[in-house]
Amino acid sequence: MAEPTTTDAGTGPVALRTSPLAHLTQRMRAASFTGARGVTLTERPFTTMVNLRVDPASDAAARIEKTLGTALPRRCGDTTSSAAPAGSPTLAWLGPDEWLVLSPAEETTVTAELRDALGTNPGSVVNVSANRTTVELSGPSARQVLEKGCPLDLHPRAFGPGQAVSTTVGPVPVLLWQLDAAPTYRLLPRSSFADYLARWLIDAMHEYRGPQVP
Repeated sequence: MAEPTTTDAGTGPVALRTSPLAHLTQRMRAASFTGARGVTLTERPFTTMVNLRVDPASDAAARIEKTLGTALPRRCGDTTSSAAPAGSPTLAWLGPDEWLVLSPAEETTVTAELRDALGTNPGSVVNVSANRTTVELSGPSARQVLEKGCPLDLHPRAFGPGQAVSTTVGPVPVLLWQLDAAPTYRLLPRSSFADYLARWLIDAMHEYRGPQVP
């Protein structure tokens, strides 16, 4: 049985959490490689994720932006994050009045702060941290791996660092977020689909171990 993957010390339910891909840790590590055609695959579990809905023109939205230290992104594909040091949240646009808040902070704290900022205004703040996990794919061949099963145009002219959109990879719905030009991507699938997605990516990575065919 796979050992629990945790990011917390001590005891109790949090310390005993097992990530959705803990059982594939060794397989993902073995499938990763470096070099000119390198690509690496890893899980980044237990990120705090909060679904936020609010009228972006409301006073509540202004309070929420102040709480988060960054503006709500207003266009499809946009993300925003604070200029503060590492540890600040990132917001991904999901719809005209809907966002996903991604934070390294403790989930109950983030949820409580956002609910306080929303107050009695129309909207919702829902902790969805257990609903998804995060799979990170990076390296020179990462884009080519995704292009095997993602319908988006991932060429830098169309999709680049700081963009995040809902799409599919293979048959799996994900939120696809590009972090940098390496490129590094983070894929956020439902936890129940994570196993299928990781195995699909491992298979898609395999051909890049060999030399490029002229």
